[in-house]
Amino acid sequence: MAGMYYEDFVVGEVIRHEVTRTVTESDNLLITTLTMNVQPLHLDAEFSGESIFGRQIVNSIFTLGLVTGIPVQETTLGTTLGNLGFREISFPKPVFFGDTLRVETEALDKRESNSRPGTGLVGIEHRGYNQNDELVCTVRRTALMKCRPS
Repeated sequence: MAGMYYEDFVVGEVIRHEVTRTVTESDNLLITTLTMNVQPLHLDAEFSGESIFGRQIVNSIFTLGLVTGIPVQETTLGTTLGNLGFREISFPKPVFFGDTLRVETEALDKRESNSRPGTGLVGIEHRGYNQNDELVCTVRRTALMKCRPS
């Protein structure tokens, strides 16, 4: 698997992921309708045009999913046993249709599990930036990771 084992995470190390993704109106429409979020800032061009943003903004659940999804292949693919929780999520700037997002991941902390031998907990921060290098999302989470097989 391409993911990192518990031992591979180095606290303070930043991984800059090469995969980027341009957000489309279809992405926003799909996630918004799937989650039954009828907020007109996401769905109504006329309403959102009169908002402080001046146009439609992308549903933050899509942004969250993208910022936690892009790093999977390089960090947790096949080596995680689960996401134990989100510590903190913030969206300092909105995402708009046509924005291209990139992500970097930093290991914040780690410790071996006391209750599950052969596993460790890793605190991870994912930071999403748009094409202008503006921070649009920060996600801190805890992952239960496999230890490297002996």
